[in-house]
Amino acid sequence: MIVWPEHIRGVTTHTRRGSIRNSFRYGVDFVLIDPDSSAGPWLFGRNRPGLISVQDRAHGGALGAGRGAAWARDALKLRGLAPDSYELRLLTQPGFLGHVFNPVSFWLAMQGDNIVAVISEVSTPFKDRHSYLTHLPDFAPITPSDTPRATKRMHVSPFQDVAGDYTFSFSVQPDRIAIRILFRNGPEGVVATLCGTRRRLSNLAILGATLRRPFGTIRTVALIHWQALKLKLKGALWRPRPTPPSEEIS
Repeated sequence: MIVWPEHIRGVTTHTRRGSIRNSFRYGVDFVLIDPDSSAGPWLFGRNRPGLISVQDRAHGGALGAGRGAAWARDALKLRGLAPDSYELRLLTQPGFLGHVFNPVSFWLAMQGDNIVAVISEVSTPFKDRHSYLTHLPDFAPITPSDTPRATKRMHVSPFQDVAGDYTFSFSVQPDRIAIRILFRNGPEGVVATLCGTRRRLSNLAILGATLRRPFGTIRTVALIHWQALKLKLKGALWRPRPTPPSEEIS
C-alpha cells in the first residue's frame, strides 16, 4: 500500500525555567512519512535531491551515516517489539536543498492509530546524536495523558548540564500532532513543544513553506545560534562540551 507523506505545518515553543528565563515561539514545517515508501510530490526528494528531502543517511544511527528504518526496527526488536506488530513512521523536519539539521526527529511505532513506542532522535550543532526509546510496560498504547521518561545522556545545550531527565507527552490524532518534552534538573529546566495540523504533502505546500520560512533547516541553525547569544547576554553559564555517550540509544 502506498502511504503518501504528510505536511505538518506546526509551531515549536521553548520555555526555559530556573534562574535565567528565556522563551521563543517559531513556525516550523515537518513531514510525516512511511520510511519504506518513496511516494511524494515532485519537489519532495526521498533518498534523492529535491527542494525538500528526507534521506536515510540522515536518520537512524550516527549523523550522516544513518541506516534509516532498518536501524529503528533493530532497536525496537532488541527491546522486545516484534517487527510485524507495528507500522513505522518518521516525523522529521526535511532537509532544504541538501542541507540537513534536525534538533529532534521521532520514529513512531504505530498499531493502527495508537503509538506503542517512540524513538526520539536528538541531534546537536556539535555533530553529536543520541536517541531515547520510550514505551510503556508491555508496549501498551501511549495515550496523551501518559508521560514516559528518559534520563538525559547527551550534551544538547552549552547552558544546561548533562543531568536530570526528560518527560515526554505524545498525541498523534488523525488531523493533528502534539508533542511535549519537559527537561528537569532540579529547579532548572526547559519545556519544548511541537504541534501542528496534518495535511497531505503537495508541491504547493512545499512552495508555501519555502516562502513562509526561507532556507528551511539553515534557518533552524541560525535561530539556535540567535537564542544562544541571547542566553549568553543574559548571563547564562557556558558549559564545555563533554565526551558524548558511546551508545547510540538509551
